[in-house]
Amino acid sequence: MSSLLLNESPMMVLPSLAKKIGLNEAIILQQIHSWIRKSSHMIEGKTWIFNTYQQWQLQFSFWSLSTIKRTIRSLEAQGLLLSGNWNRSKMDQTKWYTIDYERLETLELTSPEPKIYEAETEIDPTELGNTSAMTPETTSPVIDIITYLNEKTNAAYKPSSQKTKVIIQTRMREGFIVEDFKRVIDLKSAEWLHDSRMSKYLRPEILFGPKFKSYLNQKSFNKELRILI
Repeated sequence: MSSLLLNESPMMVLPSLAKKIGLNEAIILQQIHSWIRKSSHMIEGKTWIFNTYQQWQLQFSFWSLSTIKRTIRSLEAQGLLLSGNWNRSKMDQTKWYTIDYERLETLELTSPEPKIYEAETEIDPTELGNTSAMTPETTSPVIDIITYLNEKTNAAYKPSSQKTKVIIQTRMREGFIVEDFKRVIDLKSAEWLHDSRMSKYLRPEILFGPKFKSYLNQKSFNKELRILI
């Protein structure tokens, strides 16, 4: 077998992303996303990574330095890649980067609905025996999550909303599962539902947006403790 065929970790990218922002841009953005998930550098509510252009070239040795610079500047111009200088010494000009995931989700709204969960939602009625036994959980993770949100908050959000689908599917592609969404709903509804100022934020785009992970990892809300304080 040829040594050029997947004997090392491949760089994977979605064709739909490449079509939207360019192939080079998609490759770099996907790699940055992978590194962000492993990074512990949390600054101003966002996770960052840092690299010089020379260090980038070690990662993308098949590109020239000018191609890497041009591609990163393109991502910055599109508003998908945010950069800054969080170095202790201002003399250190190493750039820090993070992804504007909200901007990316907005971009995704103009794309065809992702099919990544199709295998979970397509059910053969003959295998069920009785189609009336179908539940939200067996038909779609999105329906299951939104149904649970509506029950907990007395709301009427529609699982058919394209924006809601995109937000939930974006989080699920990051590795979160249905039970994670339900935990966030439980935690934030306990904290916000009876607060007239905060209850308006019990919406899918807030609960399942960029702060989803921090909501998931927060401690359980103690209503009695809050009253005592």
